[in-house]
Amino acid sequence: MAQRLIVIGGDAAGMSAASQARRRRGSDDLEIVVFERGHFTSYSACGIPYWISGQVDGPEQLIAREPVTFRTEFAMDVRMRHEVTAIDMERREVVARDLEGGGEVREHFDELMYAAGATPAQPPWARTDAGGVFGVQTLDDGAALRDWLDAEPQPRRAVVIGGGYIGVEMAEALIQRGLSVTLVEASDQPMSTVDSDMAELVVDAMRGLGVTIRAGLPVTGLEQRDGRVSAVVTAEGPIPADVVVLGLGVRPNVALAEAAGLPIGPTGGIRVDRRMRVPGFPGVWAAGDCVETLHRVSGMPVHIPLGTHANKQGRVAGINIGGGYATFAGVIGTAVTKVCELEVGRTGLRERDASEAGFDFISVIAESTSRAGYYPGARPMTVKLIAERPSGRLLGAQIVGWSEAAKRIDTLAVALWNGMTVDDMTALDLGYAPPYAPVWDPVLIAARKAVDALAAVAR
Repeated sequence: MAQRLIVIGGDAAGMSAASQARRRRGSDDLEIVVFERGHFTSYSACGIPYWISGQVDGPEQLIAREPVTFRTEFAMDVRMRHEVTAIDMERREVVARDLEGGGEVREHFDELMYAAGATPAQPPWARTDAGGVFGVQTLDDGAALRDWLDAEPQPRRAVVIGGGYIGVEMAEALIQRGLSVTLVEASDQPMSTVDSDMAELVVDAMRGLGVTIRAGLPVTGLEQRDGRVSAVVTAEGPIPADVVVLGLGVRPNVALAEAAGLPIGPTGGIRVDRRMRVPGFPGVWAAGDCVETLHRVSGMPVHIPLGTHANKQGRVAGINIGGGYATFAGVIGTAVTKVCELEVGRTGLRERDASEAGFDFISVIAESTSRAGYYPGARPMTVKLIAERPSGRLLGAQIVGWSEAAKRIDTLAVALWNGMTVDDMTALDLGYAPPYAPVWDPVLIAARKAVDALAAVAR
């Protein structure tokens, strides 16, 4: 008799796990049922800002596999618009509600894959029925925002609340749509994913793009007129708005897991082992934005919601569910984004992360160019390295530059992943040609500067 795998969540982690399990176990051996509350499976939420801006034509370009593909080619029972409302661990059943057809179903499982993702952070003032207030976590969210931007009367003034990756990317997207954009951030500076000295470069670029930055300004409410949002309320007065985009971050979606008794870690994510198993619950797996994982540099549990991690974790879980053996090695927090042509990359620890983890460290900033200075198109690039004292082990890195910057962070990520010191890095045999790099690559220049800083401290 075939075993049954129930998957909660039909995006990156859930469908990666289901696909890997199917590749290793035939349909006669493993029945797979997927519950997804939205309208889409396996899509790129990271591409939503580029769809909003018009750089990507339509949502179909953001979808890797349609539900019908999973049904016909992978022999999965994919149930769209079905929201799981409870997990009964004693009876090994899930309860799901059909959001369109009505009614409720209970389905038995032998294996359970929990991939419910994350939920947007939503303070009380953001819970409104006024039109024109949007999150941008799902393709459904993106579609609703696109419809609002295209409808008459077309909005002219946008306020983006929150200055993380999604807030910065959405501010640019709305500028490209021709709106007047104000970005409001409660902390002192947007882009807290990098240190303040590097974030300042991003803020300058955003202002150059035409975005008004209001930092250090918490939002306290929303005003509406005739059922539509009309302003964002702050301590310094209202900011007029025809559309508001919420970019306040996300939290692990663990309500069902917590109610079922699954262990929740200090970050708020589900605790899992290296094989993505939930400890103490045989046959229960979790992956993606709903779990916490190990940071390879600090050794501490972290919650870093990125599609790269979700896909890898789902793959690991699926291999194991399918009878193979795989482990997830942890994360170092590598991420990239852009503001207009300005590229931003980071990996490893920021200065405050290194301090919280108890490291003694130095940090250096090196200025260079993306190509040989004499070659047409050479643009400035700033590289920041954080290194442990006295060992010189790389702890973290950040790059901001106008071209060829973002993907250079991958060189630093590989060095960090493998525990290299900045002294080791000065000897890296990196490619050189005037159209692509100076004879001393910006990464090597920064590594040399870090070596000199360590030596100066040691004297």
